[in-house]
Amino acid sequence: MTTRNDGLRQATRPSAVDPVCGMTVDPATTVAAEHDGRTHHFCSDGCRAAFLDDPERYAGASSAGEGTAVHGSAHDHDSSHDHGASHGHSQHGHSQHEHHHHHDDHAGYGAGADVHAGPGEAVEYTCPMHPEVRQEGPGSCPICGMGLEPVVVTADAGPSHELVDMRRRFWIGLVLALPVLLLEMGRHLFMAVHDAVPAEVSTWIQFALATPVVLWAGWPFFVRGWASLRTRNLNMFTLIAMGTGVAWVF
Repeated sequence: MTTRNDGLRQATRPSAVDPVCGMTVDPATTVAAEHDGRTHHFCSDGCRAAFLDDPERYAGASSAGEGTAVHGSAHDHDSSHDHGASHGHSQHGHSQHEHHHHHDDHAGYGAGADVHAGPGEAVEYTCPMHPEVRQEGPGSCPICGMGLEPVVVTADAGPSHELVDMRRRFWIGLVLALPVLLLEMGRHLFMAVHDAVPAEVSTWIQFALATPVVLWAGWPFFVRGWASLRTRNLNMFTLIAMGTGVAWVF
């Protein structure tokens, strides 16, 4: 039968607080690290690595947690040491089993997950709450402090489809735009061009060459500009589509 003294002894058994995750741990069975002459205990290698990355951030939490544990241990010193020893041993084993289970779960979070990269792939570590945080090895998120989780990324995906498409549109559009530039600006700079090509003919040639540049090479900008109007989220594509469209009509 569990007595009040048993409960007090179980609750005030010498313990420490993991400064990273705040979990109460047994100093005799956990990993540890020293900082400024003090020993800090952790529930897993992941928390220990996070602490070593930025010890000043977690040192205060460790001091507060260990102070509570020491106070509880001193309070228990005057209580009976022999009463219910068998039951206390059973409770200790059960608590140790639960801690071991929690330790395994915590170690697998962000630090111990077994992720393998295949050919042409690589493993990066990212924060589940801040995906923009990425690094090559395990650690903690500099924004929220959570353990980073491993993800598999493609090491060499090659150029994006959008980049290839826009590059093709650019070069074809450039070939068509250069004669337009020559016809229009040449009339003002070189009299030979002005005399060789009548103004009306030059206008139709420019129209024929500029139309595919605006409507085909610049089509992705019109698509995104129209989408910004439909969703009422005006952006730079709205301005680009309006500017090029008005210039072409004019």
